[in-house]
Amino acid sequence: MNCADIDIITASYAPEGDEEIHATGFNYQNEDEKVTLSFPSTLQKGTGTLKIDFVGELNDKMKGFYRSKYTTPSGDTRYAAVTQFEATDARRAFPCWDEPAIKATFDISLVVPKDRVALSNMNVTDRKPYPDDENLVEVKFARTPVMSTYLVAFVVGEYDFVETRSSDGVLVRVYTPVGKAEQGKFALEVAAKTLPFYKDYFNVPYPLPKIDLIAIADFAAGAMENWGLVTYRETALLIDPKNSCSSSRQWVALVVGHELAHQWFGNLVTMEWWTHLWLNEGFASWIEYLCVDHCFPEYDIWTQFVSADYTRAQELDALDNSHPIEVNVGHPSEVDEIFDAISYSKGASVIRMLHDYIGDEDFRKGMHLYLTRFQQRNAATEDLWESLEKASGKPIAAVMSTWTKQMGFPLIYVEAVQQEEDKVLKLVQKKFCASGPYSGEDCPLWMVPISICTSDDPSCAKMQVLMDNPELTLVLKDVKPGQWVKLNLGTVGFYRTHYSPDMLESLIPAIQDLSLPPVDRLGLQNDLFSLARAGIISTVDVLKVMEAFVNEPNYTVWSDLSCNLGILSTLLSHTDFYEEIQVFVKDVFSPIGERLGWDPKPGEGHLDALLRGLVLGKLGKAGHKATLEEARRRFKDHIEGKHILSADLRSPVYVTVLKHGDSATLDTMLKLHKQADMQEEKNRIERVLGAISQPELIQKVLTFALSEEVRPQDTVSVIGGVAGSSKQGRRAAWKFVKDNWEELYNRYQGGFLISRLIKLSVDGFAIDKMAAEVKAFFETHPAPSAERTVQQCCENILLNAAWLNRDAESIHQYLLQRKAPPAMV
Repeated sequence: MNCADIDIITASYAPEGDEEIHATGFNYQNEDEKVTLSFPSTLQKGTGTLKIDFVGELNDKMKGFYRSKYTTPSGDTRYAAVTQFEATDARRAFPCWDEPAIKATFDISLVVPKDRVALSNMNVTDRKPYPDDENLVEVKFARTPVMSTYLVAFVVGEYDFVETRSSDGVLVRVYTPVGKAEQGKFALEVAAKTLPFYKDYFNVPYPLPKIDLIAIADFAAGAMENWGLVTYRETALLIDPKNSCSSSRQWVALVVGHELAHQWFGNLVTMEWWTHLWLNEGFASWIEYLCVDHCFPEYDIWTQFVSADYTRAQELDALDNSHPIEVNVGHPSEVDEIFDAISYSKGASVIRMLHDYIGDEDFRKGMHLYLTRFQQRNAATEDLWESLEKASGKPIAAVMSTWTKQMGFPLIYVEAVQQEEDKVLKLVQKKFCASGPYSGEDCPLWMVPISICTSDDPSCAKMQVLMDNPELTLVLKDVKPGQWVKLNLGTVGFYRTHYSPDMLESLIPAIQDLSLPPVDRLGLQNDLFSLARAGIISTVDVLKVMEAFVNEPNYTVWSDLSCNLGILSTLLSHTDFYEEIQVFVKDVFSPIGERLGWDPKPGEGHLDALLRGLVLGKLGKAGHKATLEEARRRFKDHIEGKHILSADLRSPVYVTVLKHGDSATLDTMLKLHKQADMQEEKNRIERVLGAISQPELIQKVLTFALSEEVRPQDTVSVIGGVAGSSKQGRRAAWKFVKDNWEELYNRYQGGFLISRLIKLSVDGFAIDKMAAEVKAFFETHPAPSAERTVQQCCENILLNAAWLNRDAESIHQYLLQRKAPPAMV
């Protein structure tokens, strides 16, 4: 059976109604995390009871059964004991058959100090004094349904809670650090609204009597969907009405929606094996948006999906070192590696495309069929396709296998010819590669649901068709010469589009006058940017299009634009005209900055707050004079206690004063960090510290990252912040990671934080020899769970170098002549 870091003292087996037989030997296969028990004679087939007496370790690795450090309100350091078993770490808490398909019921009882809270998947059925020690109690929990080991959980610690009942009668509690019960109310509201929403959506009731959501101090992931006892990082669960910013509220709502979806999809019906992890995560990553849209329609969350998930997945999936959504997984270290943007974000994107292709009603019917057919059992991707096919009558399995079994996605070339009153479109699909046009022999082929709209009605499809050939010719009736045509309405299809020059030309005015919907403006700009990065079009053409966004009101469109300008800035930090691109950024962002101002206006909402933070931060970092002066003034008032900054303005102000600050500024920020009572504020500061520019201060920030002041899981974002802020920071962060590799690697023991750390530290380089250096380092310092990440990073560095060689000169010329006074005639 599976067993890791556990010493077995005795073991025995009693066949039903017979004598117990004692095991005579334990053979540990540590490599495979297994133990074999030997008995004096052959055991007979049949049922019986296996008893094992063992000792394990409450470890510091944030996996298995581990200890989590916290500080009490009076300032004492204490430890809670908590679990994190996904993917393969239940075997660190008790010997078991630790595979998703080997399901069982669990009867759990815990012996704990009597002044501690003890929780598990089910409700408490009994709590009695422990005979051997009056300071202990034995807490017994109800028997669980049939379930997988990775979803078992228990927590022992000091917590307060808030509770409510959802409209369908489920007891919901949110457990918070002592003294912070108030901060659990927002998540409690979301959870209480979400459970009935899913019950209704799936047409299957929530399967357990209660659900607890609990904030854990040291936590590697964002959250974990343990059945009935969902664990979270503090920042993914706690909201303080005064000190939490709008983006934190949104993040908490999404994570709560994600984990609660798993209670059905994942927990009630579980994947057969880790190959199907994507289905679990991709599905929950899609439906969390559906749920937040239901709870908070004012968030315009589906537009944000495109910039947060869809474009991120395309960026990764265009690499030669991507992988298909479905990956064959053998050893446990290979499982950690697939918790990435392909499983989550591409998974969610293809499910969104599928939902759109099937239609909501049939999709829900298919989901209900799937969940009722496989409840308390295991299923594979094909089983879901079959249920959806039955419900919709469409060729789901054939279409979807082109998206899950092969990596990458298509680039669709389109040109239009006017024929009298009609437009004839010619479409060609080729695999999209980050390195330029696909040149291989047999080009993979996708079955692509294509929707097309025209300027007649930009928000409604004029034609929908499934493209299942390399080429396709379509006739759009009654489309006049002056009308534009746009593919991929709503940016739902997982492909990029390359328009002929005149088709593109006709779309630009629709960006300027906003007649194209926001999500389509975003998609158009993002496609162009990645075509430029791949060398298929010139970067200068994209800069010209970016300038057309001067009237843009939408937060998410700005967010995506800002992200792409950030990538370009990082690239040009390798040149001697970095300042010119900062001028461009200031020119693009200052009109919207002036329109928004610093203070909320009456009637503004969630998205205005997000946009103001984004724009001021961008202008401040770029050194926009008025923004910098105002940020400094407000920062001074904030630290003197004259006027506390609103939570939404803190990040932009902090990053601005640090970027243009000195050692006194850094000291002030570190003091604010120390004083912060809330993890959200600590994280907010940790993420921006890297903006400081002086070399010796950069070192100070890096040293701070590994100090006791920073929780182990947050070290990664401090180092990442340094690497992402400047050329000096990038060099220093990479050197720091190399110098402290042993400690960092041991801290995260494989796990996906190590992948994240590597990506954040080296992705911004743009010189061929850096790719070789990174590759060489990891050849001598192997990180099995991050092998693919290392390959992807090296590929990105080479792509950056090629992009720089190809376009730097023309970008420079363009930035110069933009500023030149018009020539005298």
